[in-house]
Amino acid sequence: MNFPDLWRAYAPDLPEPVAEYRFAPPRRWRFDFCWPSHRLGLEFDGGQWCANGGRHNRDSDRDKLNHASALGWRCLRFSNQQWESSPTACLDLVRAALQGAPL
Repeated sequence: MNFPDLWRAYAPDLPEPVAEYRFAPPRRWRFDFCWPSHRLGLEFDGGQWCANGGRHNRDSDRDKLNHASALGWRCLRFSNQQWESSPTACLDLVRAALQGAPL
């Protein structure tokens, strides 16, 4: 099941995520999903099995997330392996971040 559908089923009491949100215009950087009112971004790091770790193992991706942090955003990152092996744990972490609750 994809993230938005699983999120709706798991957390109907919490806001819906915005997909492909451009957080730093005029830059083209986007979060995979985010909650702008909470300044929380969510990134799924695909390509971990690609040569050199894929695009998420490049300075350009680190630059993106560093700029997001400098602008006051928090960002959660999950690998495909984390998501596939334990989606509930990932969703629990997103919920905690949105609610400001300790784990």
